[in-house]
Amino acid sequence: ERRERERKLSKEMAEKATKELEKMQLQEKAEIKYKEWLKKKRAEEAEKKKKEKEKEKEREAELQEKKARAEKIFKEWLHSARNKPRPLLYGYGFPHGKSSGLYFYYTYVIT
Repeated sequence: ERRERERKLSKEMAEKATKELEKMQLQEKAEIKYKEWLKKKRAEEAEKKKKEKEKEKEREAELQEKKARAEKIFKEWLHSARNKPRPLLYGYGFPHGKSSGLYFYYTYVIT
């Protein structure tokens, strides 16, 4: 009986030792997988930030180009506007720049 108890005890201790060893191995594998996952996640975040910066640069470049184009068109319009004839203020019912006669605005207003 004593030998059987010792054998059972040694067998139980061996089983406990193997279970703890397996548990430690599983923990190590889990840590390795977690580190790999974390590394992958950080790489994805870095890539995402890089793409966002590129998009922002593209937007800024487009904005600059649009602004330059608008400025060029405005300058062309300003240059061409100087050469256009001015409208006549003293014609068609506007003597001295004020409306009178048939074309007087307040004659058509309903009171």
